[in-house]
Amino acid sequence: MAAKQKRYSLALLGAGNMATALARGFAAAKVFKPAQMIATDSDPAKRRLAKRRLGIDAVDDNRAAVRAAKVVVLAVKPQVIDAVMNEIRPEVTAGHVFVSIAAGVTTRRLEAYLGAAARVIRVMPNTPALLGHGMSVVVRGRRATVADERLALRLFRAVGEAVAATSEDVLDAVTGLSGSGPAYVYLFAEALIRGGVEVGLAPEMARRLALQTVLGAAHMLSETGETPEALRAAVTSPGGTTLAGLTEMQRRQFVESIVAGIAAATARSRELGAPKKQD
Repeated sequence: MAAKQKRYSLALLGAGNMATALARGFAAAKVFKPAQMIATDSDPAKRRLAKRRLGIDAVDDNRAAVRAAKVVVLAVKPQVIDAVMNEIRPEVTAGHVFVSIAAGVTTRRLEAYLGAAARVIRVMPNTPALLGHGMSVVVRGRRATVADERLALRLFRAVGEAVAATSEDVLDAVTGLSGSGPAYVYLFAEALIRGGVEVGLAPEMARRLALQTVLGAAHMLSETGETPEALRAAVTSPGGTTLAGLTEMQRRQFVESIVAGIAAATARSRELGAPKKQD
């Protein structure tokens, strides 16, 4: 007689940085214990890392993981997700909830591959989730329930903030803003450091000043309740140094370039999510 398969509360298909951050957050928030989670990955090194650092089981068999768990997080790259869904489709049941973090992959596409029984939630997180400071937007597919949505919100609030959207149409814009947004902030920090060095600061001093300035400004935005416009006005005196800096940035279309960047990232998200053309 065959041994009974171990059961899990959650399976993570993919054991990359985001998946392991989620597992760490779920354990820290006591959503799931490590023993209740299993991860899969084709890379043995990633499986070993998940086992050693997180204390969760890790295998290379996606189908077995789906059979063993009712909640499945699809944490593979968009480029391979179709192949993964084809692989696991025979294991999909009406009792499963699939939570996808694959950028640009629509719920309709997920449902088409996973089959009529699939309950699908799509989530757009961002990389600060790796430190528990993420921003995620959750949207449910046609067959997912309100309870499924609540579960997804609970999961992603374990690694930061999470909100629900009523329409999937907004997720490309979410990708363009908060999904890609950390990189825009990092580029701004790079520019602050470079600017400091060019006006005479030592590189380490410029770095320290820039990073604390970005962190402090973010705290001001989140904790004072003031709008960005109001906070900017409060530190911009007529004829002062801040006004001189802002005026030069605006002359070089600082704001317009950021808005255009968000638009470009949004457009790319739409392209990534579009069905592939058949030859």
